[in-house]
Amino acid sequence: MVRVFIGFFTSPVIVEKSHRLREEMSPFIHGKWTQPQNLHITLQFIGEVERETLFELLKTAQEVANSFRPFRITYKGLGVFPHPRRPRILWVGVDSGAGILKRLARAVEVANRRVKNIRPDTKPFHPHVTICRMKRVDERKLRFFMRKYQNYVFGEEIVNRVAVIKSTLTPEGPIYSPIEEFYFPEQPRF
Repeated sequence: MVRVFIGFFTSPVIVEKSHRLREEMSPFIHGKWTQPQNLHITLQFIGEVERETLFELLKTAQEVANSFRPFRITYKGLGVFPHPRRPRILWVGVDSGAGILKRLARAVEVANRRVKNIRPDTKPFHPHVTICRMKRVDERKLRFFMRKYQNYVFGEEIVNRVAVIKSTLTPEGPIYSPIEEFYFPEQPRF
């Protein structure tokens, strides 16, 4: 069995900006900050699968990649899940390009419906990069920083791939490693 999700790793610009946020916010946020090499966007969480199922997921990821073209997204603003009064996850949002990113996530989910034993996500897709899983937080200071960074642009990147990513859980935190990445064609297919 292998634990996997479909997504892509973010660009180095987000790594640099999230490190600055960590330095600025860690005095009042106690939790597990996402390691720089693990910053990503999840398009669909899959969970534990058998090797045969993994092979099918690789095929559907390639099919989806072949049907998209590279597109630009902008990372902007901070948010929390599940609710501002009960913050557990701190994230950087996606502004421009969020619509096509949602279409990409939907295409992944629809393609994976054909794969045996794969269930669709029960939560609606919200494009974001998780930067911290909070255990304790000064909510007043958190609200201040969320307002401060509400319109802050963290950077942009070209999304040009999807990956099937292995998630290995360890006591120090998860380790994410791409099993295979599938790049979008640069030119239209004829």
